[in-house]
Amino acid sequence: MADTLDALEAVIRERRGGDPDSSYVARLTAKGRAKIAQKLGEEAVETVIAAIEDDKAGIVSEAADLIFHLAVLLADAGLNLDDVRAELARREGVSGIDEKASRNAD
Repeated sequence: MADTLDALEAVIRERRGGDPDSSYVARLTAKGRAKIAQKLGEEAVETVIAAIEDDKAGIVSEAADLIFHLAVLLADAGLNLDDVRAELARREGVSGIDEKASRNAD
């Protein structure tokens, strides 16, 4: 699965500076980070709605859109899924309750 996500990130990086008339990634990037974040939020809500409706196909489809838009946002911020993977690895073996408490202590 990581290979598919790595390939997606490569396509996003390649298309970010492309022609907004022929590339959705370029068009979204040209609109700025606030618009990218808005699209990410919309996809998150659509994923939640599919989950509430117990629409398994919808969850998968919306989750794919959510991950895509997350990758676009990460690229815009100069980050990538490896940064997220590293954070998840850092949290491995740590209770979710303890991890959240450590963030609130700062």
